[in-house]
Amino acid sequence: MNLPIVVGVDGSEPSLLAVDWAADEAALRGAPLRLVYASLWDRYEGALLAQELDKPLEEVMARDVVGPAEQRARHRRPGLRVTTDVLPQEPGQGLVRESSAALAVVLGCRGRSGMTEALLGSVGVTVAGHAHCPVIVLRGGHDENARAGTGGRVVLGVGDPPAGSAAVRFAAEEAGLRGVPLEAVRAWRRPAHATTGHRLHVGKPARLEKQPAVALEEALREAPGAVELIRRTAEGHARDVLLAASQEADLLVVGARRRRGHFGPQLGRVAHVLLHQAACPVAVVPEPA
Repeated sequence: MNLPIVVGVDGSEPSLLAVDWAADEAALRGAPLRLVYASLWDRYEGALLAQELDKPLEEVMARDVVGPAEQRARHRRPGLRVTTDVLPQEPGQGLVRESSAALAVVLGCRGRSGMTEALLGSVGVTVAGHAHCPVIVLRGGHDENARAGTGGRVVLGVGDPPAGSAAVRFAAEEAGLRGVPLEAVRAWRRPAHATTGHRLHVGKPARLEKQPAVALEEALREAPGAVELIRRTAEGHARDVLLAASQEADLLVVGARRRRGHFGPQLGRVAHVLLHQAACPVAVVPEPA
């Protein structure tokens, strides 16, 4: 089964930019593109307009929201297989359901101010925290395409425990599709008591610095040999190290553990910060616990 790249659209400019990025991603992967508009609130308002126009509700909503997005995708990538759907559901709930039969879900990101960011942010966090496939949120000054950009690399954040095989595979695939290196980054912090001045701590700093390198190797065991790998360790908070790395990356990939039977938020603090502050698109890849 050829699974699609799903992109959430709502008629806003950020969602149309997400359509551009998702169309490029679908073309890179040879996958179909699926445009989904999920809303309950607009459905009520749309019902009044549909009654005035004496047309089916889905036709009105598709014309105003999904139609322009479909035209944009077909213009950007002629020949791309594009399907659309209008879902009478909350956006987060609808896109999480779509994720069960998707290669990835792509979401736009609004501006940094006001209620609009808070509303879209809640959708992005909900989908990233519960989706069954990778979720890509378009952060920062990306150039609205999924091809190799100015950064010239895909960055994989290796956390603690190390990134699972799903995140590594996805990051390697993305790097391979773009023809750029995969940079695996492991942040580490020196404990406050780990000083070099006491004889009991002789050799301890060296061991502390070696541990992140070991974690990198463990995480990259299943990385394909065809992709150029760059291994980097950096001392500091993981969120700060990865935010800095996002400044010069085309895509930042992190894993998110899924705990079976847990229905609350399943997005780590680092991933949460990256989704709100990264300077490039962020991919959150679900990993089984």
